[in-house]
Amino acid sequence: MTATPKGFEMSDDYAHGRRDGLRLALAILAAEEAKWLALLGESRSWRTNATREVRYKALQVAQTRVQTALNRLTPQNETSMNNELASALKKLGL
Repeated sequence: MTATPKGFEMSDDYAHGRRDGLRLALAILAAEEAKWLALLGESRSWRTNATREVRYKALQVAQTRVQTALNRLTPQNETSMNNELASALKKLGL
């Protein structure tokens, strides 16, 4: 994600939409991560197991990056976390 250029203010609706999109991405990544977690070590093939471990780790890294982007888009003047954001993150286990 790139920083907002000086002089360009995002509308509240636009910013909220971006945060919603990132929350959706987190939910999708969490579902994929759970799928791959269940498959780790289940195959008789070491190659398949290695591939699954790599995919699982990649999903964890992606979740961290999306979470970081979401944190950057959250208004900094808010001292407490938005209830909507907190419930979405709780669902994802973050």
